[in-house]
Amino acid sequence: MFVARRYTRYEHVRYTDDMTRPVRSRRERPAKPALSREWIIAETIDIVRTEGLEKATMRRVAQALDTGPASLYVYIQNTAELHAAVLDELTGSLHTETDTETGAETDAGTDADWIARIEALLTAYSRVLFAYPGLARSALLLRPMGPHTIRLLDRILALMLEGGIPADRAAWGSDLLMQHVTATAAEHSAPAPGDVDDTADGGMTALARALRAADPAEVPHVAAHVDALLSGPPQAREKWMLRAILAGIAASPAPA
Repeated sequence: MFVARRYTRYEHVRYTDDMTRPVRSRRERPAKPALSREWIIAETIDIVRTEGLEKATMRRVAQALDTGPASLYVYIQNTAELHAAVLDELTGSLHTETDTETGAETDAGTDADWIARIEALLTAYSRVLFAYPGLARSALLLRPMGPHTIRLLDRILALMLEGGIPADRAAWGSDLLMQHVTATAAEHSAPAPGDVDDTADGGMTALARALRAADPAEVPHVAAHVDALLSGPPQAREKWMLRAILAGIAASPAPA
């Protein structure tokens, strides 16, 4: 005759109906690692890479971390801050010395050298923005100023000072350059879900169609120079814009 044994509450072993096979208690399972801001950002980057930025919501990240959204708010205030933290983390992967990569053939210490190095830095930063469509749009809403982004700003400021630009102009100018790159990436990055993709129709953008369809009687200068307005590959235009901004910064004294 089978006699059931009574187990105390201190024995963390549960038995099946036939009392022959032990089942491990939940108390004996490995504990999940402690939640942290670093872990949240790392998991968000994985989601952005595999599913896109629009899927990287607080709820989706919490699901990936096997926790509730409320747990994330201890470390991140909202989705906008989460996306800004992701961009800052990706900015940390930038190579600060990229003259060789960009093909700059300059001698250290020359005027052209510091300009080329700023171009290389900002080009690398723009590549991060273009690689993750939507991040630039988020950056315009909540400008990321994490440790990696501040180091990038410090590097740009240092190069402008090295080039002889006065500190007050360099301070405002470095901020202007960062804004310019971010806005350019936001304008030209892939459309967000639900947006109209105006890059279709053989590459004829909505802007190009609007300019070419403009009435010469109303906008004679645009009509006369529409080819010049639309000319040039994006890389050449971006390089020219950066140099034009730098020249303007160097020539424009800050107001008293």
